[in-house]
Amino acid sequence: MNKMIKIMIFILILMIILTAIFYIFDLKTVILKQIYPKKYEQYVEQYAKQYEIDPLLIYAIIKAESNFNPNAKSSSDARGLMQLMENTAVELSNQISEEEVTAEELYDPKTNIELGTCYFANLLNQFQNIGVALAAYNAGMGRVNEWIENGIILPDGSNLENIPYQETNMYVRKILNDYQIYQEIY
Repeated sequence: MNKMIKIMIFILILMIILTAIFYIFDLKTVILKQIYPKKYEQYVEQYAKQYEIDPLLIYAIIKAESNFNPNAKSSSDARGLMQLMENTAVELSNQISEEEVTAEELYDPKTNIELGTCYFANLLNQFQNIGVALAAYNAGMGRVNEWIENGIILPDGSNLENIPYQETNMYVRKILNDYQIYQEIY
């Protein structure tokens, strides 16, 4: 076989391999976007912008809290996409407007995302660290303040692996991991 034909066959094989790699990568992205969707985008984008939070972080929180099920209800009576407790939601709705929210309104995606994003923004403002704010979102501000005061976790979030509640520890890890995946695919 002459040299020119060998070069052409090599280039053709290389093009086939590169096409297959790009196809697999695109297929992977398509699959990941199904697993890590951006549902309720209108509300997430609106309130993430309003409260200066990365919308991809809000998607990661919603995925962990309810897996995008607006009718989710926990055993502790947390409701909706971002799993808000009624008393927390009432406090937040009073902070945002004069109207008090009802437990049933927490199943409304717009209301839930607005209040949940506001709540997380408040936590982030207080704790100044995403991981610590996530721990407070799950376990409550009081517990997180206690852990910080007792030196169990540091305010800068550098030792979040020391979170004493296994559920909260895993929750923070899951959301930070999902947030990283959201950043990679979007």
